[in-house]
Amino acid sequence: MKQLVKSIAARAIAVVALFLAPSAHADIMDDILQRGELRVGVQTQGEPVSFIDKNGERTGLAIDIVKMMAADLNVKLVIQDYDWKGLIPALLSHKFDIIAADMTPTPQRTTQLLFSRPFFYQDTIAFVQKNSPYKTWQELNVSGLNVGGTQGGTYVTAIKEFMPDATAKEFASGPATAQAVSSGRVDAAVSSASNVAAYSTGFDNLRPLEGVITREPLAFAARKENIQLKFWMDNWIELRTADKKLDKLIEYWWTTTDWEKDHK
Repeated sequence: MKQLVKSIAARAIAVVALFLAPSAHADIMDDILQRGELRVGVQTQGEPVSFIDKNGERTGLAIDIVKMMAADLNVKLVIQDYDWKGLIPALLSHKFDIIAADMTPTPQRTTQLLFSRPFFYQDTIAFVQKNSPYKTWQELNVSGLNVGGTQGGTYVTAIKEFMPDATAKEFASGPATAQAVSSGRVDAAVSSASNVAAYSTGFDNLRPLEGVITREPLAFAARKENIQLKFWMDNWIELRTADKKLDKLIEYWWTTTDWEKDHK
């Protein structure tokens, strides 16, 4: 009996020690602070979220947000560019710490990733050539029509869900999708209201259709084991919303076209 008690006690001590012992792997926040770098994956192909401006500088809403995040952490910002479909695989391969893009935390994505609380919501709409006969997005739900969206994104999902009779066509980026509509390779496309406003400026033969298809939350993503980083992003968004700094960035980049005179 004494031997059994000693054995149980020894196991209990071992379990306690396991939980109290420092992890063999530093937390991602410790890594960021120790290396002095916040590494961020972006898609620099979509105005006004992330793009190269007239001065050859990377800029946009997501870029300004992560610049502010890095400044608040007192670390250097390191940005890596990927195509949209490459962002999640690169994050999961530890190429960088977070994805900073106009990404929606869908049920499928949240099986792989941890998302911050949304930093704002975007309206998803459809657009066509100016001489198109269509007035509303609902009119696109017709067999034989080709409707474009960014590959691997929620725009293609919206096409398949809300326009099931049309044929969804996928493109590598938002600008490539807009080019396809402008050149007549597809009949219409789906994107965010802000993107469509930018495309309508860049291509003089495009116009938006009436109606909002979906209203989607946008958030930044981390690997699912990086819980502290997710909580840090949540807290940061809460603080920067309270002091209006985040609202000012969103107003400049998303709800107005003020950024165009500075960057285009």
